[in-house]
Amino acid sequence: MKRAVSISIGSSRRDKVVEIEIMGERVRIERIGTNGDMEKAARLYQELDGKVDAFGVGGTDLGMLVDGHWYPMHSVKSLVRFVRKTPVVDGNGLKATLEPKIKCVLTETLAHAIPTKTALVTTAVDRWGMARAAVESGFRVTFGDMIYSLGIPFPLHSIRSVKVMAAVLMPVVSRLPFTWVYPVGESQGKRHPKHTRFFSEAGVVMGDCHYIYRNMPDDMRGKVVITNTTTPEDTETFRQCGVRYLVTTTPVLEGRSFGTNMMEAALVAAAGRTEPVDYAHANGYLSWLEQIVSQLNMEPQVQELNA
Repeated sequence: MKRAVSISIGSSRRDKVVEIEIMGERVRIERIGTNGDMEKAARLYQELDGKVDAFGVGGTDLGMLVDGHWYPMHSVKSLVRFVRKTPVVDGNGLKATLEPKIKCVLTETLAHAIPTKTALVTTAVDRWGMARAAVESGFRVTFGDMIYSLGIPFPLHSIRSVKVMAAVLMPVVSRLPFTWVYPVGESQGKRHPKHTRFFSEAGVVMGDCHYIYRNMPDDMRGKVVITNTTTPEDTETFRQCGVRYLVTTTPVLEGRSFGTNMMEAALVAAAGRTEPVDYAHANGYLSWLEQIVSQLNMEPQVQELNA
């Protein structure tokens, strides 16, 4: 049996172990949270290096892949400093190859259920595939990178503005402590609705589950939420807030959808790939991954939460 492990700096309450079959291989996928302890995560990577088939980096990103340009997150690279043997992925590959598939959800599957062709993408730099899909589907989009990552209530409304923002700010933001821009550990389970008018104005809300859960208002009636890494508790909160449809870009397994990092690690493990993954020069890897996604017919999963 193959083994893929996602070591996350997120809450250990979200830990899960599932065995699945991919491409004829049985794969054990495990999520291990360290409650914000980055050094503990680094030591777990060291302990398991060479003993598992693939690592996922959870609760953070090694970098952001924005329109083919790689912005490394210098503040988190120490997490994997001890890894020498096992390939490491952080989900950017699946974000680039799987998340663009939500275009068919927006224009076909749920076109009848979306109240207005308006969308909020909570952070576009780490969900580039989603951001492009929303724009290409003809939606009027608000990108909340400045609002929800940096706390600056300045919405962006074009792909070009996101690219300019990334080019200007990512070299600085990438060196800030990651906890300044993203909830980790137990803070992931706490809600602090903020700048909710951008949620209220959107028919579709998409992006990282933690950003959505943390910042959304209590009233999300009739909206479509597109995300992943959802637990049964997250799903129930969305239901109680009135979300009509929940779309997950990764499969729902035993009640939850794992993060892109976990699922990407599972694919790498199942395929027996041992080469290191370099997102800065990822064209060949992304093409390989896209073929696997197509072969497995991986598609977004739609759940109706409220009629």
